[in-house]
Amino acid sequence: MNFVIIISDTFRRDHLGCYGNNWISTPNLDKFASESLVFDRFYTGSFPTIPQRRDLLTGRFSFTYSDWGPLPNWEVTLAQALGESGYISYMVFDTPHLNNNGFWFDRGFSAWNWIRGQEDDRLRPDPRMPKAPFDVTRLRDVQELYIQHLRNNPNRDCEEDYFAPRTMREAMKWLEKNYKTERFLLYVDTFDPHEPWDPPSYYTELYDPGYEGEEIQYPVYGPIDYLTPAELKHIRAMYAGEVTMVDRWVGRLLQKIEDLGLADNTVVIFTTDHGYYFGEHGLIGKVTMMYEEVCHVPFMIRVPSRKPGRTNYYAQAADVMPTILDLAGVPNTDTCHGKSFVSVLRGDESPGRGFAVSSWSIAHKPISDSVQSMNPYNWAELSWALKPSTITTDEYVLILGASDIYPELYHLPSDPRQERNLYAERTAEALKLHKQYIGFLEQVGTPAEYVDYRRKLPKP
Repeated sequence: MNFVIIISDTFRRDHLGCYGNNWISTPNLDKFASESLVFDRFYTGSFPTIPQRRDLLTGRFSFTYSDWGPLPNWEVTLAQALGESGYISYMVFDTPHLNNNGFWFDRGFSAWNWIRGQEDDRLRPDPRMPKAPFDVTRLRDVQELYIQHLRNNPNRDCEEDYFAPRTMREAMKWLEKNYKTERFLLYVDTFDPHEPWDPPSYYTELYDPGYEGEEIQYPVYGPIDYLTPAELKHIRAMYAGEVTMVDRWVGRLLQKIEDLGLADNTVVIFTTDHGYYFGEHGLIGKVTMMYEEVCHVPFMIRVPSRKPGRTNYYAQAADVMPTILDLAGVPNTDTCHGKSFVSVLRGDESPGRGFAVSSWSIAHKPISDSVQSMNPYNWAELSWALKPSTITTDEYVLILGASDIYPELYHLPSDPRQERNLYAERTAEALKLHKQYIGFLEQVGTPAEYVDYRRKLPKP
């Protein structure tokens, strides 16, 4: 059995037709969904980009003991475990953080190919101040992120020069040369549709034709009050344009798998790390509290001979490695926190854990012994300092932290947009979820000091 894993960064679940979207063109991924088992209860585990990749490649909930950082030597990786059983593996990616600054996420792969130039990749040092096509004062981390991105990408003459096309094209080339290999793992990771949103203009014009204002391609994270309605609409259009471009090129990769006769012996997965706020909860970006728009993500898996369908089984990135090892007939390592969901692929409709925990790293002391209230003056400081977790069940969602975060409780069936905090009214329900949360942390071996910071909820 072969395996192809496709990661598309910051891909909102509700921007796919197979998850209910009716205004963005994603025919290739929708077709793939019709051939796959689609998970309706798949959630981010460790948040954001790098911690999620670490969960997927090691089968561990890394937020319980670590933060954004390099992949350590002691963690057993999926590619390593498969390689010891005779698999060859290839990693092709344009997400720069995987290997920037010695992060070493290629460890265990037989070979790898980094498509250079995304975002803060220090590929080119000049020109020192490239001319931006618009006012940069409302962009996030202008020098480090956006200006570097402009340096890296001075000339793009056609769609094939953009990152998702380049990455998918390299994956297709590798398949053409290696499709007769007995067993392989192909890991494909594109940063699109993450910011900056700069797809070919014809994709953006599908969703906001005639716009003449500024294109805020990498907005400052936080409250949306600095954006006009027209600007926010155009931001959504630029993002939707990148979603459609990703769909087109993932579609070509999927077609290549078919053309090479690999569909009958290859498991294919499509997923993402997290979503993004486009005005929901009054926010732009992916900051602080982890609501549904950020932590509820798409996951589809096509398994040869498995009938397509949908499942409400709760699964997360840490469950992917043990599942793949199970499908490959490779002994599971004793290092994984996650659980194989092969039984679900065989038709078992049990709920699994019955809940999901999504979280920033909790390997920190709280920033205060009292609840911190965010306002326009402290937003920039607190939005990255607070480290909330979210525990989700079919009925309730509890967003909590240590002593520095006031909990939020939402009843999903009646309040799917999570607009009415019921914590003070239904504290008993919050305490039930909190007990599950603490039990989960203890079950996966979270260091006691980090659990202790979160053992008590602030008073309503």
